[in-house]
Amino acid sequence: MFDLTNKVALITGATGGIGSSIAKKMKSRGAKLVLSGTKKEILKNLKTELGEEVEFIVTNLANKDDITSLAKKAEEYFGSIDILINNAGITADNLILRMKDEDWEKVININLTASMKLTKEVVRGMLKRKFGRIIFISSIVGYTGNPGQSNYAASKSGLVGLTKSIASEVASRGITCNLIAPGFISTPMTDKLTDEQKSKIIKNIPINRLGNTDDISYGCLYLSSDEASFVTGTTLHINGGMGMI
Repeated sequence: MFDLTNKVALITGATGGIGSSIAKKMKSRGAKLVLSGTKKEILKNLKTELGEEVEFIVTNLANKDDITSLAKKAEEYFGSIDILINNAGITADNLILRMKDEDWEKVININLTASMKLTKEVVRGMLKRKFGRIIFISSIVGYTGNPGQSNYAASKSGLVGLTKSIASEVASRGITCNLIAPGFISTPMTDKLTDEQKSKIIKNIPINRLGNTDDISYGCLYLSSDEASFVTGTTLHINGGMGMI
């Protein structure tokens, strides 16, 4: 089940907690990987850890030429891109009255626009081969909003409409497009929270714990697999019941 042998996956944001977990899980099921991120040393170490049939490309997703180059180089490595995981994302939090235009624009650009542009480049090959799996990583915040994160919430909410639109355009060619919306996941980012802050969050999670990166990785495995061939245009909410949407 969830066999990805000889499938090629391109994963953005591969240097983060969720991205590296997705990479490890997909490699364990036989996928060939192209990892993208901004931190060369972390990418290099991850490639070494994962072994053969893994390549990496240092990419600045704020740069249109880098996005085009990423798609081209990734396809050249193994001859195709069968699975695209749009995982890269940033935050620049502030209350709306204090939010700078540049903080709004850079979050929308990386989280939403760059994901659209990369998908546009990659989907051309998928259409020719009549097969593909496209997955966007959103957030519960894209559905509920969150004070101080209007830019982040807007970018993640925008992925919902993008997913549904792309799904309807490519479904007849054997390509699915879905979204995963994580809740609070234990990563280096949440490690910065105090115990008191974590306790307040966990009180709102019926399962009574933070999620872990494997929870998201298994969702990616499923949506990437043949077993999910009849699932498209949908959101997989992985939040421990925090938002029963």
